Amino acid sequence: MVTKLRVLLQIAWRNLFASWLNVIIGLVILGGTFLVVVGGSALDSLDRSMSRSIIGSVSGDLQVYAASSKDKLSLFGQMGGGDADLTPIPSFARVKEVLMKVPNVRAVVPMGAANAIITSGNTVDVMLARLRDAQKRMQAGDASAKAEVDSLKAHVHHIVQVLKEDRKNADKLVDESAKDPRAEEAIERVSKDEFWAEFDQDPFGSLEYLENRIAPLLSDGQMAFLRYFGTDLDAFAQAFDRLQIVDGQMVPQGHRGMLLPKFFYEESFKLKHARRLDLIKEEIEENHATIAKNADLQRMVRENMTQPREILFQLDPLKTKEAAARLQKSLKTNETDLEKLLVQLFDTNDQNFQEHYRIFYSDLAPLLELYRLRIGDSIPIRTYSRSGYAHSANVKVWGTFNFKGLEKSPLAGVAAPMDLITFRELYGYMSPERRTELERIKQAAGAQDISREDAEAALFGGSGEDAAGTEGATTAIDEAALFDSGGAARAEETTFTQADIDNGIFINAAVMLKDPGALSQTIQDIQAASDANGLGLKVATWQEAAGIIGQFVQYLRYALYVIAIIIFLVAMLILSNAVLMATLQRVREIGTMRAIGAQRGFVRMMIAIETLALGTAFGGTGLALGAGLVALVGHSGIPAVSRQLYFFFGGPRWFPEVSVTNMVIAYGIVLVVSILSTLYPAMIATRVSPVVAMASDE
Repeated sequence: MVTKLRVLLQIAWRNLFASWLNVIIGLVILGGTFLVVVGGSALDSLDRSMSRSIIGSVSGDLQVYAASSKDKLSLFGQMGGGDADLTPIPSFARVKEVLMKVPNVRAVVPMGAANAIITSGNTVDVMLARLRDAQKRMQAGDASAKAEVDSLKAHVHHIVQVLKEDRKNADKLVDESAKDPRAEEAIERVSKDEFWAEFDQDPFGSLEYLENRIAPLLSDGQMAFLRYFGTDLDAFAQAFDRLQIVDGQMVPQGHRGMLLPKFFYEESFKLKHARRLDLIKEEIEENHATIAKNADLQRMVRENMTQPREILFQLDPLKTKEAAARLQKSLKTNETDLEKLLVQLFDTNDQNFQEHYRIFYSDLAPLLELYRLRIGDSIPIRTYSRSGYAHSANVKVWGTFNFKGLEKSPLAGVAAPMDLITFRELYGYMSPERRTELERIKQAAGAQDISREDAEAALFGGSGEDAAGTEGATTAIDEAALFDSGGAARAEETTFTQADIDNGIFINAAVMLKDPGALSQTIQDIQAASDANGLGLKVATWQEAAGIIGQFVQYLRYALYVIAIIIFLVAMLILSNAVLMATLQRVREIGTMRAIGAQRGFVRMMIAIETLALGTAFGGTGLALGAGLVALVGHSGIPAVSRQLYFFFGGPRWFPEVSVTNMVIAYGIVLVVSILSTLYPAMIATRVSPVVAMASDE
């Protein structure tokens, strides 16, 4: 038997490169094997990188939500926009108690996500808000506030003068009919010294006029869309240890507030000129781009040059003079007009960019408010329920954050964590503070609860005793008494306890595991615990919870498998036909072998071993080349050339690793294809009789 096998192997080796058909077939097998090894290893590595990003930033190892929900959980929102329709779960305490008894569960963190609109006023809005606050402090006896009031008044006056000059230049380009007489009247009135002389007599009336008539004339206000999620912030920080505070601080325990993603904060609230300079610098230093050859960088340079007004509006007369003097010195020019100096500063190219970038941040930035929203400020957040009802709240921004390794990823910075109490209020849940406030207003207004049956009589009069005397009765409403908040803390300043967090609704929860490798068993254990305790939960993996983003790699894997199957099917057909042709060419040889005693089994085995040798040689070469390429690329890594890739790569570089599983699968497919390809040719070869074969010319 050993001798027979040795002879067959020698024949197989001799015939390996005997025909050009064998070489072509071998190259097809090599290409398919190479694709499976490289593609499979790349997708496995990408899957691991994405899992680190999603698990470490928002999803945890698992997510649980109400099984009665209309839609599936989608942490990043649905494809068509908006949020999934999920049923709120009444009490987090009960769910946490049950899930923490599952052996492999390390932590359970309550959550709930929604989309919101954030509006930030324009430069005049910001200045007027500060002026109003300083005026209130001055009237309350704060002596230091007077200097701030005078400075802000002068600044607003200066902005109006700049605005007046702008509109005068714009009027030259439009006809008389297109002018707004009310706007012209308002600007003319506010630009006069008499308006500001009367300001002290009626400061809040003057502020109201400025807010209603002047501020709307500026178009640099901004509306931003933010995805936020309510959570137990302390538990979230402990469970997701990649969370890093960049500016400010973590929201103190028991306090209301939120953290903004650093990426979102920079994009939405930073002075546009500064943000564009940062982006240009990043492209030049990290991606080795040049302004001369990059259309996007050229566009940002043009926008900085043609939009200096936002900077001019920020500077009062003293700062305008100081800025002009600093830029004159740094740019080495005799120009005195600040607007022209700004154009010179932002006129950058590959030779002067670094120097002009330094001048901006060293000379000009200290005179500006680089961020429209400062850390510690409260921002108004407005969200809408499915019925279209609006909910809003002022939420204090305590700081900004990044997830380690994902600092430049828009997807990782897509959601802002908020305290769960505020989230519930925005969701429409009535908090104890709101109930108390509503009861106080009802009592002060003399409101009464009326049953449905008595509503018509109470509203339109009736014959009952209770309705007598109500018609035509009027009562003056004291708005100050109803809405005076002087005796109560503002909602964003109230505190809460851990019991308040636990004993209230939540939408979904992240589950962190002690051993992520036991994922399947843990899912079964959680589902069993939920069913046994009547919690009505549904368990989702991180891929399912992340929606289409989480399943992106799986879709790519399906595509790879389809391509590989097609390649190997084609290879099998080609291989089978080629082996058949080679077999028919060797009919005389096979007949001679049969005539001297070779059995049909020997012939079948000879053809099978020859084909296996072909698949083994070229398939093995494909395995070696694929594994070598993956190892070579994995050693140095592939840089994330776009911000989106940071999330998929799990950081600034992606390091693919060779997957042994994919090598085994690829090699197994090669062997199976090789064996299947020999069945028909071997059958044909053994059907030819030795006499006929030896009598053939071929």
